Amino acid sequence: MSVMENFTYNHLNKFLKDKFGERVLKISVNGGFTCPNRDGKCGYGGCIFCGETGGSVERNAIPIKEQIQRHLASYRGERANKFIVYFQNFTNTYGPVEILKQKYDEALSVSDKIVGLAIATRPDCIDEEKAKLIASYKDRVYVWVELGFQTANDIVAKKINRGYDRKCFEKAVKILNKYGIDIVTHIMIGLPSEDLDGAIQTAKYLNKFDLMGVKIHSTYVLENTKLAELYINKKYTPLELEDYINTAIEILVNLNPKFIIHRISGDAPKERLLAPQWNTHKKLVMNGIENRMKKEELYQGMKYKK
Repeated sequence: MSVMENFTYNHLNKFLKDKFGERVLKISVNGGFTCPNRDGKCGYGGCIFCGETGGSVERNAIPIKEQIQRHLASYRGERANKFIVYFQNFTNTYGPVEILKQKYDEALSVSDKIVGLAIATRPDCIDEEKAKLIASYKDRVYVWVELGFQTANDIVAKKINRGYDRKCFEKAVKILNKYGIDIVTHIMIGLPSEDLDGAIQTAKYLNKFDLMGVKIHSTYVLENTKLAELYINKKYTPLELEDYINTAIEILVNLNPKFIIHRISGDAPKERLLAPQWNTHKKLVMNGIENRMKKEELYQGMKYKK
């Protein structure tokens, strides 16, 4: 696509509509998982920005089937008739394969309206056995795996207590590619001690890999996190909105034009958000990026080099 076609970046909604012939929505579920960076296997406390629930979903102790049924009951037919179950909270491949299969099977058994399975996890929780299990669902539904990554800078990764290095990410990508599983990964903007150039370098690093999509995520401060301590003690300052928009656009223009952009900001739980307040205005962020790109005739991949 070109600027003449009013193209800015590859939107997930359009990708899904083209793939399924109609609008498709995600249903976020809490699979009851924890994280090896919280239970002591590779660390404690999780990444410094990670909240108490590991995501915006807070349906603790509610069966997966019931979570999905509630969502389906709340959606009217004119909004969508097809859905992707998204295992969101914490690390959704962290456990024995038998348990993973039980949870994934439960989710997919709820309704024939479910056409996809998306699994958020960490690179250090991907191996051959788990990849085989995930790949086994491809003949039933569309499948992708989300790998938390945030930054290609291993020094910054240590500062945010990520718990793995780039080599671990590369190994996980190789395994998932082997089994033909689509991969989505994250870039976080505004991490402590990372500047605009660092974010651009992460985008360029991801261009080296066979990925389906990227999530561009804002760094926000939630109460009861390590990042909150830094913020309260004035050791961390969140980005202003204009700086975020500028960085997000620079990432987009440097990314592989084939990547599908799953999001361009983060959805912070308002009741626990300390800063920045602009993060609660999703439309403001999205429109700010889109409008500026159109005005300046910028588009995804315009600076991309193989």
